[in-house]
Amino acid sequence: MTSRADKWRDRLLGVWAGLALLYLFLPIFVVALFSFNDNKGRFNLTWEGFTLDHWVHPFGVEGIATAVKNSILIAGISTAVALVIGTFMALALVRHGFRGRGAVDLFVFLPLATPEVVLGAALLGLFLTMGVGTGFVTIVIAHVMFNVSYVVVTVKARLEGMDTHIEEAAMDLGANEWTTFRKVTLPLILPGVAAAGLLAFALSFDDFVITNFNAGQTVTFPLFIWGAARQGVPPQVNVLATALLLIVLVFMVVNLRREMRRARRGPGEGAATAGGAPREAQAAAEAAPVPV
Repeated sequence: MTSRADKWRDRLLGVWAGLALLYLFLPIFVVALFSFNDNKGRFNLTWEGFTLDHWVHPFGVEGIATAVKNSILIAGISTAVALVIGTFMALALVRHGFRGRGAVDLFVFLPLATPEVVLGAALLGLFLTMGVGTGFVTIVIAHVMFNVSYVVVTVKARLEGMDTHIEEAAMDLGANEWTTFRKVTLPLILPGVAAAGLLAFALSFDDFVITNFNAGQTVTFPLFIWGAARQGVPPQVNVLATALLLIVLVFMVVNLRREMRRARRGPGEGAATAGGAPREAQAAAEAAPVPV
């Protein structure tokens, strides 16, 4: 039977959780609200009326379109490169024993624990020492450097929870190493790879400190906001920030609905098929060359 003290505790926990959520989402709500503000001056800090003009012309401020394009390109390129490098690094660390694996693990976690200002200054010193001019390419290299660590950690966690007997069954049924990876391993770790990709893209798009050290004349979206803040952030920044938030929310809802549909299918979905072999292993065996 629930006591009076337990009821009060549940109520207080609910109030505390509500205040915590309000603290987290109130700044986001303000940013979205002021994207509709009909401001008359340079500063978009006081509510002066409702308008949709900023949403009709989200790139109406000079330089903002180029900044957003640079951020998207840098995030896309660095995420793709980091996914390839990080996924195969995770596979090597989890599935293979080699001399120096502990040191590799240490160096993978080192960028995660190092302050961004230290990483940015170190990379800038490296580029200047090598005589490399800072700009678009150096930003991509810097973002790949810290994104690889996040990809390795995320994909590694997925690999460590995966049943290796599925891959062994595929190889027993005649699939070679590449076919097993393509038909079995990759589909199984794909949720982890996708999560790592989304995390890497978000971190790259949002990065300011490391980018500021290595940008040269290249302007990204965070650098544009930093420069515009000195003279007043235009409402178009709020519009683009809100649009990005809405895009992320759409992806989250789609992923949540997919996971809910997968859960409703029941534990028997994707279970063993003919001959007791898992579905992925059987697919790999079907794709493998038939021994003569």
